[in-house]
Amino acid sequence: MADIIFNIAAVIALAAFVITFYRIIVGPELGDRVVALDAMTIMALSGITFLAHLLGRIIYLDVALVYGLISFLGVIAVARYMERGL
Repeated sequence: MADIIFNIAAVIALAAFVITFYRIIVGPELGDRVVALDAMTIMALSGITFLAHLLGRIIYLDVALVYGLISFLGVIAVARYMERGL
């Protein structure tokens, strides 16, 4: 039963990833693209955690944590640039 739930969640995350990628391409403004990129990062983090569970490798959770922190800093930098420039 848990495998079915994980497969359904992976398909939903993949569909959300594709929709968000479309938002990055179409855009219309920089703010929309930044939010979409942040959403894609969150979906990539969930994909890494799915992989960690399926493969039984806890070390991937550390990778996801570092990736999330770097993404957070990147979004903060872009938000600061959008607000008043670097």
